[in-house]
Amino acid sequence: MVSLPTTIAQQASKGFDSPKPESDKKADFEFFFTRSLEFRQETIYFIVVDRFFDGDSNNDEGPNPKLYDLSRQHWGKYWGGDLEGVIKKLDYLKELGITAIWLSPLFEQVEEMAESAAMHGYWTKDFKRINPRFIGKGEPNSLYQETVFDRLVAEMQKRGMKLILDIVCNHSSPDINGQKGKLYDDGQLIADYHDDRNDWYYHNPSISDWNDEHQLLYYEMLGLATFNENNADYRHYIKTAIKQWLDKGVNALRIDTVKHMPVWFWQEFLTDLKTHKPDLFTFGEWGFGNPNDGRSPQFVNDTGMSIVDFGLCYAIREAIAQNQSGGFHRLQGIFDCDHYYNSATELITFFDNHDMSRFLSLNDNGNKLRLAVAVILTCRGIPCLYYGTEQYLHNDTNGGNDPYNRPMMSEWNTDTDLYQTIGKLSKLRRKNPAISLGSQEQKYLSDNIYAYLRRYRDSRCLVIMNKGEATTIDIDNTELPDANYTCVITERSISVSGGRIFGLNLSPDEVIVLSHEGEIVTGQMVVRVQLNGVQTNLGETVVVTGDCPELGNWEIDKAYPLEYINQNTWFGEIPFNESAGKAIAYKYAVIRPSRLPLRENLPCRRWILSESGMVKWRNKWAG
Repeated sequence: MVSLPTTIAQQASKGFDSPKPESDKKADFEFFFTRSLEFRQETIYFIVVDRFFDGDSNNDEGPNPKLYDLSRQHWGKYWGGDLEGVIKKLDYLKELGITAIWLSPLFEQVEEMAESAAMHGYWTKDFKRINPRFIGKGEPNSLYQETVFDRLVAEMQKRGMKLILDIVCNHSSPDINGQKGKLYDDGQLIADYHDDRNDWYYHNPSISDWNDEHQLLYYEMLGLATFNENNADYRHYIKTAIKQWLDKGVNALRIDTVKHMPVWFWQEFLTDLKTHKPDLFTFGEWGFGNPNDGRSPQFVNDTGMSIVDFGLCYAIREAIAQNQSGGFHRLQGIFDCDHYYNSATELITFFDNHDMSRFLSLNDNGNKLRLAVAVILTCRGIPCLYYGTEQYLHNDTNGGNDPYNRPMMSEWNTDTDLYQTIGKLSKLRRKNPAISLGSQEQKYLSDNIYAYLRRYRDSRCLVIMNKGEATTIDIDNTELPDANYTCVITERSISVSGGRIFGLNLSPDEVIVLSHEGEIVTGQMVVRVQLNGVQTNLGETVVVTGDCPELGNWEIDKAYPLEYINQNTWFGEIPFNESAGKAIAYKYAVIRPSRLPLRENLPCRRWILSESGMVKWRNKWAG
């Protein structure tokens, strides 16, 4: 690890991000240069709104009472969950350690019944209206007027929680009762699949070959009316609609079925949205993607959108729930591919969701589930928990597959082992930047035992887990300072001597998390720097050099060092005090032992620093 310059080490102090005072109101243009939403420290909780909590029984029947089932026996009908229910459980979620809530789509849906109603939210009728079943009875459901949604946003903001809206740009509704793809703009009909005089939809057959990219992009998915993204009116409509939701207080977007639309559309779509809301974070569903498929990492790198990490999800399910051969080697195999992505630390990690059987339907063992929870809350990426996980929620009918993976939430016990574990680890993620920002290195690996270190600057977090029988191990080179540590989860005392742990007894399904929290970077202006695409060798270091004191005034031995994250990524936080509010020039260089430094081949990069706040630089090495 490269030592920090003395002046920088002296500037560092406790705290994490420099908060924005309420009185410090910047213009939108200036905001673009000052603050960037950082999602890597969040713990996400995914709610299927209809199945979470019925906070207002007056709205249950909605516009069509036939689509509501009071008995909650018909799995394809509405069961009464609503936004009032989410509001009433915000304190429960905050105590759990949840900092960001992902809500299933809230748009007005088709009010018809096929095999099921559109309780899931992916058969949108009007992107500018809210599903009336989720708001107060009699409330206007147009986004132009205030509803319980606005109160939800306000209550979440009071608690420092972020809101993630689930959206779908690829399709609207299937053919139900002779109607397909009827789309409205705040109540006004603008498109109809069966009368598509303005070419809003593709009119191709359903996908038959899921490996054919042309079919994936332009054919129908399960009979859903597929939008024609070449239509400028469609693009204007969908962007305008989503911007309205952002203006209402949405912080981030989860985007459905992203591999079914071309990259150019996402580049345009995200550019427009981030111009409108520069701090927007987005992640997409690239269904069943794996880093080794080549296409999903390329999509992330080409669009700047993160994705949900299906590769790690299936590795966790196979290794821990199903006890398949290879065990924890399956997880390490996924992490070994992190360099394929420009931003692996922003992948959304999970182990079950609304499209697959829950973990407990694969293995009804709460201790195994705790192992899976510990993995996603301590490994690289942003953890996402499916609603009810902390209450061991599952229904195993038909193997627990859709729709039985969406049972009604019924327990709210804050004393469960999982509830307590999630709370402790979520809090640790925000205290120890090694977990949210740092690199990951395997320290012990077998089929049943896995130990990995998270590191960033002088912060460390060592995670050790055993999914097999009781055993005893030694761990060399933990990189933890010598001391007696207390496990964050179990409060068990563990001694580190000479950087090693000797004779560590591990019980079956035990998880140990040891944390050392170092100095946190603070400054009048902090830049979070990420560089991709530079080739380095062991012992080499990437630095930022520039024309200001914080970057050494072009003196390479005083340049600011970055942290190695993986073969494709270097990262660091640079505090600017003297140069805050000024224009600077900078470039990257590689410090090579016994050789001259290697500098980027470009005149320089330029940036106007704000007087305060935080911003990200995302650069690619110019060779």
